[in-house]
Amino acid sequence: MSVQVRWLGHATVVLDVGGVRIVTDPLLQRHAGVLRRRGGRAPRASDWAGADAAVVSHLHHDHAELGSLRMLGPVPVLAAPSSAHWLASHGVRGVGVAPGRWCTLTGRVGGSARVRTVPAEHGHRPMPHRPNAATGFVMRGGGLTVWFAGDTGPFPGLAHVPDLAGAPVDLALVPVGGWGPRLSGGHLDPLEAARVCALVGARVAVPVHWGTLHAPASRRLPPGWMDRAGRAFEAAVHRVAPDVRPCVLQPGDTTTVERAPGVAGG
Repeated sequence: MSVQVRWLGHATVVLDVGGVRIVTDPLLQRHAGVLRRRGGRAPRASDWAGADAAVVSHLHHDHAELGSLRMLGPVPVLAAPSSAHWLASHGVRGVGVAPGRWCTLTGRVGGSARVRTVPAEHGHRPMPHRPNAATGFVMRGGGLTVWFAGDTGPFPGLAHVPDLAGAPVDLALVPVGGWGPRLSGGHLDPLEAARVCALVGARVAVPVHWGTLHAPASRRLPPGWMDRAGRAFEAAVHRVAPDVRPCVLQPGDTTTVERAPGVAGG
């Protein structure tokens, strides 16, 4: 009973939870609009092959890249209702998840997982041509609970994530940076992300949304800025969230989170 985690860069994580393979905010190509992927290489198809479903936190181009979503094939893509409607109108199998509703996903090789949305605050940089709903997700399967924060700023309502999940959070996938050295509103910096993980009570935290994408002009920015957020998050967790175990990955890396001792399955 464990969750297998593979970070493919930015907000894209392949989760094997409860026998179901779920991909978060799939970005599977070399670029996202004008943004460039570090190293210029797309993830390997073998890293995300066999996906049973995807979740999309919001429709910014670096989180809802239509070409990548179509690469997954005809799998359900869970999102806020307005986002799912827009995705469906663009050839993606969008499934709207209303607040408070749990969706059950079945894996191709057996097993099941339950998914629901949880609040996020990400109202900066609204798009005129796409809906602007933003959510996080919790996923439960095999006796473990995963929280994928999506993009969000810090707000008191995040304290309710375990209550909305109906269980303690075993694994948090939390954003800690962006595609430039400065963050706009509606994001978490490394220290804020560490404090949020303590607020939620996560056992393990994997930082995402850092060290992957950059704008073409980034060559003129300070060297090393893309590497700072992961290390800064790890240091901040040790300072302000000592009960949380940070797990800093590089794109393509994997880790496994075991079920907490004494926790029943389900």
